[in-house]
Order: sequence, then structure tokens, then C-alpha cells
Amino acid sequence: MRSDTQRMHRIGDLCFRSLTSTGPSDVVFVLVHGIGMSHRYLARLHEALSEQGTVISVDLPGFGGLPKPDGDAGIGEMADALGRVLDRLDVSGVVLIGQSMGTQWVVELAARRPELARAVVLIGPVADERRRTVLQQAGLLALDTVGEPPGANALVLGDYLRCGPLWYLTQLRHMLGYPIEERIASVDAPVLILRGGRDPIASRTWCRLLRSSAAEGTMLVEVPGRVHNVQHTAPGAVASAIGHFRVGLELGRSEGGAA
Repeated sequence: MRSDTQRMHRIGDLCFRSLTSTGPSDVVFVLVHGIGMSHRYLARLHEALSEQGTVISVDLPGFGGLPKPDGDAGIGEMADALGRVLDRLDVSGVVLIGQSMGTQWVVELAARRPELARAVVLIGPVADERRRTVLQQAGLLALDTVGEPPGANALVLGDYLRCGPLWYLTQLRHMLGYPIEERIASVDAPVLILRGGRDPIASRTWCRLLRSSAAEGTMLVEVPGRVHNVQHTAPGAVASAIGHFRVGLELGRSEGGAA
């Protein structure tokens, strides 16, 4: 029988929430949401991955109804605090999974704390280096909204309202300024890049650039017909891709050890 646990974590001025589902193996997946969002739009993927191992979804400060810090919190500060949350949960060697801006936080965490990351999965990574203005991102978001089902749009809108415009815009500045295409080169762990086949925000060209910037062995997988929130609209396909990626890594390690 699966055991689910919710905990609050205060790291200095930053308040996090973790939701843990204990799974059937020693593999641990850590899910990190994107800007304005919460664990709610990762819930379907959380459920699908719980068939493979333990899953921890983390809500970051100021999102999902959590208190906003008095000051700012850049990518590095947020990543450091997220690492301390994982320390408190007593996990390491996890599969770090970020969606949208969550990809930036997990890349930075993996670069700073390599012992925490067994592998890194980037779902719909942002922000395309050719489209790093507020207007460009707003246009891409509007285009993506047209392709999402009504239920997904309602979920996104609800979380945006809980986040509020001030904290959203504060974090948007960090999102647009973060050079993920440079920082990914500092990640030693294997990386899986995953996108919806029709995602206008994380384009195929952009994801291929990230793949070429990362360590050797990085994979790119597309889920046909889906847009940016592919983890919500096709959780089974995303979980399957992550599972095959993970199993491939384990087989590679076993063969390397045998040699």
C-alpha cells in the first residue's frame, strides 16, 4: 500500500512544501514545477512515476499558496535551498525532473550539488535564447494556451492567481536571464530532454541546442501532438520515456562495471 506524506520546510526566509509517495523501488524521482505553478499540474506524472519508485513533488516559495519571501530569490539561491530540502528528506542520487522554469532550478541544483543527481530530466526547458523578452514569452504562452485542453488551462490559471503578478514577474526576470544553455554543460549527470511535439515554447531547434550543449549521451524525446504541459496531458508517455531512460542508464552502468 502506498504511503503519502506532506511536509513543510523553512530554509531561512524560504518556505517549501514536499509531497512524497513511497514507491516499490529504491529509485527516487523529484518533481519541480515551473513559474507560477505548483505540484498540482505535476500530479498526473507524480502518480504515473509512483509505479516505478518513490516520488517527491516540491512546491517552491511563493507558489502553490506558499508564503512569499520578504526579498528576492534568484535561481542560485532557490537551487541551494532546494538542495537543503532534499538533505532534510535524506535523499541523494535522485532523478531530478523539472518542467518549464523548473528545468532551470534542477539544472542549477545538479551543477552545484552533483551528488544529489543520479540523472536530470528537462520537460519543456526554457527560455529559448532567441526569445528572451517578456513580449516574446507572452506570445508563446498565448500560442501554447490555444493548444492545451480546457482543464489544463483552468489549472494553470488557478495557480497563476495563487502566485500573484508581483512574484510571477520577479521570477520571470530570473527566468529570462538564466543561461541554461551554458549551465547545462556543468551538469555531470545524464540528461533527458523531453518536449511535446507541438510545443511552441520549447521548440525542437532549442531543445537540440541544449542537447548539443550538455554532456555526451544526452537524449531528446518528443511526445507527438502535445504542447508545453505534456506531463499533464500525456503523463503515461512521459513516465514511460523517463523509465526507459533510467533503465538504459542502469544497464549501461552494469555493463561498464562488468567490463
